[in-house]
Amino acid sequence: MLPFFIAGPTASGKSAIALALARRVSGEIVNADAFQLYQGLELLTAKPAKADLADQPHHLYGLLSPFENCDAQRYREIVLPVLADIFARGKLPIVVGGSGLYIKALSHGLAELPRGDESLRRELDALPLAEMVARLLSLDPQAHENVPLANPRYVQRALEICLLTGLPQSSLRQSFSQTEPVGQGIILQWDREVLYGRIDQRVHDMIAAGLLAEVGAFTRSRESAGPAALQVEKAIGLREMRAHLAGEISLGEATSAMQQASRRYAKRQTSWFKRELWLQTICLESTTPPESTVDTLLKLFPCLTLPRPPIPSLSI
Repeated sequence: MLPFFIAGPTASGKSAIALALARRVSGEIVNADAFQLYQGLELLTAKPAKADLADQPHHLYGLLSPFENCDAQRYREIVLPVLADIFARGKLPIVVGGSGLYIKALSHGLAELPRGDESLRRELDALPLAEMVARLLSLDPQAHENVPLANPRYVQRALEICLLTGLPQSSLRQSFSQTEPVGQGIILQWDREVLYGRIDQRVHDMIAAGLLAEVGAFTRSRESAGPAALQVEKAIGLREMRAHLAGEISLGEATSAMQQASRRYAKRQTSWFKRELWLQTICLESTTPPESTVDTLLKLFPCLTLPRPPIPSLSI
């Protein structure tokens, strides 16, 4: 028995398709989005709606405090017992998310990597992206092959590994290319302009649903924490909406900046998932309902409808 993965860029419809699939195959949805792991910011991080969470079992949404940090290694440690429990009950885990490294950590395993160091992370947080990239490439010239250098979070973690171990992180992560994937699944793909339109509209929908109030409440709740470098602070849109609430930019400027940041993130995600050839690409159109996509999946993956007797443990 293997988990089924639904991956793709932000706003590609992963959550809706996962919900429709879970209804059809007695599945349970497992989060693989780095920011949806955290409590708070439900709108900003596009967590499933409360009605959807109640419709079918969902796991690892809002699990962590905003004052915790998480990386791919810790995610794997958290998720494996959850998958084992789902399998033991004869259900199908449907792993859903756009955090490529988290999905890769689960599907291919990880080399033994050092845990995050809070003092070092605070030091690296103060560096501009260009300086972090330069330092990373000086320590690990091959980093451009396995690290999205436009993504500050991935660059920081790769640099952290180099500094803590004294070794190139690319050599420590070779287990990715030396193991076969555990599980199967899909990547959702859209025409770029259509996807960008979906992203832009979703930002408008978030604002209409109360995004500014959510960001304001979240900001007030963590003011007492001081200048701690928190991973959740890097969620797309948080900085832009805070700037508007502080009177630094207009709502229109904040909206445009959040949309642009989201489109850039989607581009990075698309580039990452293009390398994951073990996942089947599913092309979608604006008129494709989730239920139709599920019909396609059931034809492509007959194993989804096979009987799943409970098993005592997970070998992944």
